[in-house]
Amino acid sequence: MTGLAKLLLLAGAVFVALGVVLLLADKVPWIGRLPGDIVIKRPGFSLYFPLGTSLLLSLVISLILWLLNR
Repeated sequence: MTGLAKLLLLAGAVFVALGVVLLLADKVPWIGRLPGDIVIKRPGFSLYFPLGTSLLLSLVISLILWLLNR
């Protein structure tokens, strides 16, 4: 298999995994409500910045990639 074919297969697998995570995100109650997630609600304006969730997902993805690279 060529390098491009492997890259496309890997990208497809990542998109499938991301789709499954997004489908199941509502089932996990703490996703999006972690300490560090910033929520600002004002009349006519709301801001949601999932800082804690982003850090946790980054840690998990980094761990998975580190394990695959070993």
